[in-house]
Amino acid sequence: MAPAATSRLATVFAELRRRGERALVAYLTAGDPSLADTRRLVRAAAARGADIVELGVPFSDPIADGPVIQRAAMRALARGTSVARVLETVATLRAETAVPLVLLTYYNPVLAFGLKAFAQTAADAGVDGVIVADLPPEEADPFAAEAEAAGLDLVHLVAPTSTPPRVRLIARRSRGFIYVVSLTGVTGERRESPRDLAAQIRTLRRLTTKPVCVGFGIANPDQVAAVGRLADGVIVGSAIVRLIEERAESPTLVQDVGDFIAALKEPLRVRL
Repeated sequence: MAPAATSRLATVFAELRRRGERALVAYLTAGDPSLADTRRLVRAAAARGADIVELGVPFSDPIADGPVIQRAAMRALARGTSVARVLETVATLRAETAVPLVLLTYYNPVLAFGLKAFAQTAADAGVDGVIVADLPPEEADPFAAEAEAAGLDLVHLVAPTSTPPRVRLIARRSRGFIYVVSLTGVTGERRESPRDLAAQIRTLRRLTTKPVCVGFGIANPDQVAAVGRLADGVIVGSAIVRLIEERAESPTLVQDVGDFIAALKEPLRVRL
């Protein structure tokens, strides 16, 4: 079992910090348009600037996700995408790219797979971290123990509505990075970043030195640049998934998504 200090996530954040860069975390729904396309898209994302790739495991009740990612999950499920097939895809990808891979899932599929079996199979496949969107930290001990034993980073989410005691708990327990949900509500593109985001991040900075990544509502390079001035990483999901939805039948799908990811990464390359 690799200690957290030497995990792929820790290594990437340390290297970016050394260079004065911020991380781009690119979210893709696994299996949309297909698992074969997911492999191609992950490789393109890594080649064009994504420092970490977050793979959404399709689930029938994705309560944290807005319409764009919900539709992607439904398409992936309709094509037979399952937890097992996502993990098989990761195992194949791990031989093709060194980019850190983080799964975004819900607790029901993990529980159905078996906590220990999921953690060990994911680690064996080459997964670096797991975000369980509907697993509160107060109830995470059983899975957290299995994740730690397998060498997986369990990433927790902080919301604008998180109370000070809960923020402290999350800051202490999150591994790999802390996922800051920048707004209330579900995932989806927004025109502006929330005004209290800086205060939210300052609170975390007082509690921890762990990397802080911000997601939900970030859709374009200008928003990426603004959030990158505050955080260690920026997570973009719905905007990428919407582009995949629009170009799914196009022969330029992978190129188009790669171009968009390159544009998102560019403002994070400069010293902020």
